[in-house]
Amino acid sequence: MFLRLLAALAAVVSAVLHLWLWFDGVKDQGEVGVMFLVNAAAGVVIAVMLVTWRHWVPLFLVAGFGASTLAAFFISTTVGLFGIEAGWSWYAWVAAVAEVVCVVVGLWLLKDEGWLGSRHQSKDGLSV
Repeated sequence: MFLRLLAALAAVVSAVLHLWLWFDGVKDQGEVGVMFLVNAAAGVVIAVMLVTWRHWVPLFLVAGFGASTLAAFFISTTVGLFGIEAGWSWYAWVAAVAEVVCVVVGLWLLKDEGWLGSRHQSKDGLSV
């Protein structure tokens, strides 16, 4: 359960930073502003799912959340994303670390909890 809490915390950290940046002016940057707001909401929803639903779906979502957010940031720091170019600041580093934690812990738990590989057996013996 500790690792699920760690992944949930990392998703919330990323979500809070994106919401803070949205209020700090990103909301006026067209598509990017919308994506920051969606990111904030998704991070919170995924965090709640991680701690309340012991299933592979939240693990898959947190890994994808981290990977897609990190990919979008790297695109924005290199060639720009929808005309917006970002830079590395303290909050970018904090978010990047949180997103790497989301990816690594999400994938680790998918493997560790037996959701990858052979078919997973539920507690009642049925294949899931």
